[in-house]
This record gives sequence, C-alpha cells and structure tokens, in this order.
Amino acid sequence: MSEPTGDTAGTDGTRIVVDAMGGDNAPAEVVAGTIIAAREHGVRPILVGQAVRIRQILAAHDALGEIPIVGAEDVVAMDEGALAGLRRPRSSVAVACRLIRRGYASALVSAGSTGGVVATSRLRLRGQPGVTRPAIAVVLPTRPRPTVFLDAGATADAKPEMLVQFAMLGTAYARIRLGVEAPRVGLLTIGEEAGKGDKLTRRAYELLSADVEGVEFAGNVEGSDLLTGKVDVVVTDGFTGNVALKTIEGAVRLAVAEMREAVTASRTAQLGALLQRRRLRLLRHRLDSETYGGGVLLGLNGTVVIAHGSSHAPGVAAACVLARDLAESRIVEQIGERIAANRPHRLPRREDSR
Repeated sequence: MSEPTGDTAGTDGTRIVVDAMGGDNAPAEVVAGTIIAAREHGVRPILVGQAVRIRQILAAHDALGEIPIVGAEDVVAMDEGALAGLRRPRSSVAVACRLIRRGYASALVSAGSTGGVVATSRLRLRGQPGVTRPAIAVVLPTRPRPTVFLDAGATADAKPEMLVQFAMLGTAYARIRLGVEAPRVGLLTIGEEAGKGDKLTRRAYELLSADVEGVEFAGNVEGSDLLTGKVDVVVTDGFTGNVALKTIEGAVRLAVAEMREAVTASRTAQLGALLQRRRLRLLRHRLDSETYGGGVLLGLNGTVVIAHGSSHAPGVAAACVLARDLAESRIVEQIGERIAANRPHRLPRREDSR
C-alpha cells in the first residue's frame, strides 16, 4: 500500500479516507462530493481508488493536488457481499481501512456494497473490546427530533445480548449525533406488551429491563412507531432492521412522487405549490436519505460511514461531514467506555427453572 500523496498529505487523526470506487455513481460523484466536503465544509479527506481515474476527475474540477490520493486498483463490486472482505485484500475499501489502522485517518466513507464494506471493515479494523458484533445506525427523519435506528443490516443473526449492546451503541450515538442527554430506547417487535415477539425479542426485553447502566429502556415499540418519534433510539436485529428501513425508503419515495404529481395536476395546484415552494423544498430535503449522510457502522476500532449506494455528490459530501464530526467527537472512545462498563458477564442471566 502506498502512502498518501498530495499537497496536504500527512498523518492527522482528523483526516477522513474516502473509498472513491464504491457506489453506483463512482468514482465521478464520489470524487465530486469529496471536493465539496473539502472546499465548503473544511473536511480533510484522502481519496482511495484507481489513481488515474481519480486524477482525471480532480483535474476536471480544477482540484488536482488539493486532495491526497492512495492507489488501489481492485474494487468491491456493488453485487458482492460478505466474502469480499477475504477475496479482495487490495480493494479500495481494504486499503482505506489500513490507512485508519496506520494512523493516516480516523474515519472511512464508502458508498459501496453494504455487505462488502461491513465484512472488510470488521476484518481490517476489528471490533472494539467487548463488542460482539457491530451495528449500522441510521437517523430517521421523525418529529419533533430525529430517531436513531439500528441495526440496519450489519448483523442479521443477532442474539439477545447483542441487542443490549446495540442499545448501548445507539445511546452513545444519539448523545453524540443528536445531542440527546438521556436517550430513550425502544425495542422493535410486534406489540407493546412485554410478552410480545419471538424468542429473540422476549429475551432481549428481559435483559434491557434489568437496569442496564447508561441505557434508559422505554419498552417495546411497533413498526407503526418508527416515524413517530416515540423514542430516541429503536433497536432490532439486522435482518428486521434492513427490511424495515427499505420499506420506509420505498414509502417515502412513493409519497414524494404522489405529492409531486398532485402539485402539478392543475394550474391551481401549481399556483399553490409555487406559494409553498419553500416549505416543499424543506420537506423534500428532510425526507431525502442523502441529507443524513448515510448509516454509521458502530462498534469497530474506527468510524465507518456507509453512504447510500446511489449517492450523488451532495450525499457523499454529507457523509464526509458526518464522518469528520463523529471522529472529532471521539465516538469510538466513548462507545468503548460505555461497553466497558457493561461487559457481557455483567448482564443478567436467565434463572434456572426447577
């Protein structure tokens, strides 16, 4: 692996390394978004990927020499899953992770395959002490304030103790990202009553109800509560979370399309839309998944932001800003401290039945 080259190359804990080759619109939109993050938001990035192509795009934006580049010719394709971490040790994602381990950067941004990014990050960065499995946290655009939702797809086969750890991870993230002093945590299942759900959620409910230090457990929440802001953090396994998140994204796209058709259906509607264009623009911005910068893979020895696979330049820029802010907030260290206070052996055990 080559070291970063460029006018601003050097070792700095606040640097963000960007996987230039990850995503449906890579590398053009990824590089363009990285330039926006650097010029408009003061982010100090490093681009990793096919150096010749990256330089061509930088030159087209009159940005050649502004951002350090690390070459990585191999790429994890968007249709590749968890095995990519082993199959492609020289991919742009793998090289980016090694930059973090060597101290050139403290956070990674990638719009690549979620399975590939998760697997490679777990392999290269390793889990924090006491963290059994990482979780992807996303921010849902709820009222009156956003809600942290996890796991959105990192760990499909979670165990009850892992959901407790996800609650700790989500609590730390809500405090750092949303500024919520005492986040209320809800467990996603099929009913609000304590006995509702499968074996996983019923046991997780027992563990979370046992006064886990630093976690304010508010009980069960249903799917209909995801966008109501009933709690600050919603916890579930990665399989359920990924299905729920994609359902929400599909519903939002449908609602936006229907609203667009309604406001253009007649001249009267168009006039009304013109008068309300500022509020409509704000609504579209709030519901746009790119606004929030993507999901954050929590529980590793390094900050990893997974942008939406179809991200364009503004979404990539938002992901870079998010990664920078989390790194500067020392989220990895804060999560480590929280997990250390609640080692798995300190969790309540199931009483033996006699």
